This record gives sequence, C-alpha cells and structure tokens, in this order.
Amino acid sequence: MTSVLINLAAEQKSADVTDWAARIGWVVGLLLFIALVYWLMREGWKWRATLQGDLPELPTAPAEPGTPSLTMTGRYHGSTTAGQWLDRVVAHGLGTRSRVELTLTDQGLGVVRPGAQDFFVPADRLRGARLDKGIAGKVLAEGGLLVITWEHGGKQLDSGFRSDRAAEHAAWVEAIASLQAPAQPQHNENQTEGAR
Repeated sequence: MTSVLINLAAEQKSADVTDWAARIGWVVGLLLFIALVYWLMREGWKWRATLQGDLPELPTAPAEPGTPSLTMTGRYHGSTTAGQWLDRVVAHGLGTRSRVELTLTDQGLGVVRPGAQDFFVPADRLRGARLDKGIAGKVLAEGGLLVITWEHGGKQLDSGFRSDRAAEHAAWVEAIASLQAPAQPQHNENQTEGAR
C-alpha cells in the first residue's frame, strides 16, 4: 500500500507556473485598446461639434422672462436635427445629457441645466411639441419622452426631455401648441388676381 502511495506521489506533477509577463502584457494591451477607443470617440464628438460650428450661440433668458405657466424637473437627453432622431447636435453643449429644470412663460421656454449650458427658446421660435419614444442615444416606452421642436440659426432642432413625473408631458404639448400663433397668410382685398 505504501508503495502505491509513493508511486502516486512520484507521478504527480506540480502545477504550471503562471507566466506573469504574458498576463501583464495582455492586460496592458487591453487597457491601451480601451484608451484608443475612448480617444476616437472623443475626437468624433469634437469633429461633429466642428461641423456644427455654424450654429450660433444659444440665446439666454431675458431679464424679465414673465410669469411661469408650467414648470418641470427631469432629464435633458439631447438635441437632434428636427425629424432625424439619430443626427445628434453637440455644438454649444446641446449634446450633453444633464438634469434639467424647464420653465414655460408667454415669452418662451427657459432651460436650466446644472453642469451644462443653460439656454432660452423665445416663444416665436417654438415650432411644436410631441410625445415620442426616442432621441439619439435614448429610447423609452412609447410616449415616455417630451420632444420640443424649435428653431435656432435657421435650423429646426428637436430637444428631448423626460419629466420626473411623466404624466406632465401631455400638458406641455398642449401649452406649447397654444403658444404658437398660427401663421395666417395676409390677403389684400383690393388686389385682383393677375394684377401687377
């Protein structure tokens, strides 16, 4: 019996020694790859901001913005070119997600973003609001996102917001629709068709 144990002990080999140099090399290589991907993403973000450099500075709130008709706290999820929910606008910090406080007055929409640039959308530049399910980088349940369309620098933009109380979204859509004065074509009754 002892000879069997001695034979078994002699046949057992020690475990292979870990090749630490190879393991460290793989870890360093992986970290360098992650850093490269992060750098490329950052450069892409800067490049997009450069392409959107023709967008003017964001308007600021007037000294007397008026009496608030609606207020909301929640999240700002970003802005895109109107109607193109994947074409993110990053110029002037519009691509930065943040907490948000919205205030709607008869003069326009105040957007206060802690940690990001605040801006103001005058009432005559508001183009509408709707309930939607997504905007670049964020997809929610149907109707979970308040998307406000506005004009800035000759471009129409969609900005996505989500209230801390999603039931408020419908009231915002109605209030912004009521702010928009329908553009009525003016007709001169004294003009006749074909007259110069």
